[in-house]
Amino acid sequence: MLKELIYTSLGATSLIKDKIEEELKILEEKGKLNSSDIKTFIDSLEKKGKAQDEKFKEDLKNSLKEIIKELGLATKEDLEKFKKELK
Repeated sequence: MLKELIYTSLGATSLIKDKIEEELKILEEKGKLNSSDIKTFIDSLEKKGKAQDEKFKEDLKNSLKEIIKELGLATKEDLEKFKKELK
């Protein structure tokens, strides 16, 4: 389910990006925007997108850690401690 959600989000994002670029080109052709304004706008969107991506990854990582803790699953650190105790 998570995989499908991620793929859907990426697909929607790609479609939105394409549509924005298309609309910006139309505005440029009509003389309402120049190419440097378009580049600045797209760069700004990409920067915000990367920041959101990092936040999403961090939030997901924290959520997974909480779930693992709540379920009482062994972590990599737990297994390493257990290995040392067996020696």
